[in-house]
Amino acid sequence: MTTGKNHTMLSAILLAAGSSRRMGGTNKLLLPWQNQPIVAITAANLLAAGFEEIIVVTGHQATEVTAALNHLPLHIAHNPRFEEGMTGSIQTGVTQARGKGYMICLADMFLITPAEYILLKKAWEQQFAIDDRCIGIPEYRGEKGNPVSLPGILRSQILSHEEKEGCKEIVRNNSQHQFLISMPTDHILRDLDTTEEYTSLVSQ
Repeated sequence: MTTGKNHTMLSAILLAAGSSRRMGGTNKLLLPWQNQPIVAITAANLLAAGFEEIIVVTGHQATEVTAALNHLPLHIAHNPRFEEGMTGSIQTGVTQARGKGYMICLADMFLITPAEYILLKKAWEQQFAIDDRCIGIPEYRGEKGNPVSLPGILRSQILSHEEKEGCKEIVRNNSQHQFLISMPTDHILRDLDTTEEYTSLVSQ
């Protein structure tokens, strides 16, 4: 890990714990894309973007998801209460993270490129130098997407947060510190929820 006065480490927390309920029993993160499981593509894109700390939070089919990532230098953290919602997985990742901020990444957003992650990371780090409470939100043509980057100063709020499906309320409560990061593509809006979406992506 590099050190230095100006160094701002943004930890990537990759949420890979969900049950893929809308996929009818198939774990979408293990579906193949370009001969690799989707979860491995997303993780490799984060690695290629130069994140110094990537924490993958597992839950549903943790053994299989971990096996799909074995070849990559990642930190795996298991959330045993993954069925209770996304917040617990975010909290599991934040507990392990050592960065000054957390980029909350979704494992099914495998279309986001390393260059796009770099753009998000740099924008947040530049803003953090001005405002250590900054919350970075990517947007494409006026529509907000993911991943959202949160500052470490909100750590205790995140860890005590009771809303089950993520940290939207924390983001709303800190609206004066939000800033939008304009993105070149709609990748930040495109997650994978249904078999139909997967089929149409594969056939493109």
